[in-house]
Amino acid sequence: MSDQYLPENGTITMFSTEWCGYCKRLKKMLDSEGIGYTEINIEEVPATQDLVKSINGGNAVVPTVIFPDGTNATNPSLGDVKERLGV
Repeated sequence: MSDQYLPENGTITMFSTEWCGYCKRLKKMLDSEGIGYTEINIEEVPATQDLVKSINGGNAVVPTVIFPDGTNATNPSLGDVKERLGV
């Protein structure tokens, strides 16, 4: 994975689409908890759909989240995000 998508400590990078209900729900929960994120729409940013597919066994599943340590999660719960960020 390219380092260009690694988020700052305490934040995440979230790959999403405009129409994804799970993405909207996760963003709403992150906003309510004050957790920062950078959202990248895989339908608008070139090559990001291929990146998400490489993480998810060939499927363009969103939300796919990248953590500051370089690990990732697909459709994580708010609890999982908070635990992995240590907040």
